[in-house]
Amino acid sequence: MNTFGLYHPGTSVLHRLPAGPKLVVTASIIVFLSLWVRQPWQVVPAASVAVIAYSTARIPLRLTVVQLRPIVWMLAFVGAFQWAVAGWERAVVICGSLLVAVALAALVTLTTRMTDMLDAIVAAARPLRRVGVDPDRVGLVLVMTIRAIPLLGTVVARVTEARKARGLGFSLRALVVPVVVGALMTAEAMGEALAARGVDD
Repeated sequence: MNTFGLYHPGTSVLHRLPAGPKLVVTASIIVFLSLWVRQPWQVVPAASVAVIAYSTARIPLRLTVVQLRPIVWMLAFVGAFQWAVAGWERAVVICGSLLVAVALAALVTLTTRMTDMLDAIVAAARPLRRVGVDPDRVGLVLVMTIRAIPLLGTVVARVTEARKARGLGFSLRALVVPVVVGALMTAEAMGEALAARGVDD
């Protein structure tokens, strides 16, 4: 089964679109969601864009669900908190915007090979070389950040499934502690892998 954020081969328009434009458009939509969406109805057009984009890319429904499932627990917690302190309208705006942003970010990784994404990021960062910034290092950091999102989602899903298998109820503390431990272990493993390849400074 394809996991969160892994490339899904295809021949759609979005698959053929270069990585650079896709990253720019996705970032622009996320900025728009953050700055201008203030009413629940305003989430609907943004969600429609995400639905159309997934349909255009011919992403299977099952795979779409896989992309969104890791953040359901977070949206439930954030939504409940926002509803309690700011009302249901604010909860819909915050959770809806987060859901659309994650869906679009996942779509970029589903329709873009990681090497193409890395090349686009490195090319965009080349002007920074004049001020002492290594474009290759910038690309590596950003790609690792993108890759860390599905890894964290996998950790959360694994912990949640383990608790369900043991018949345990929901507990935020009991969820957060194993997730943090799992994330630290994953980060350590990634660090050791990079060190083994000479990326240790």
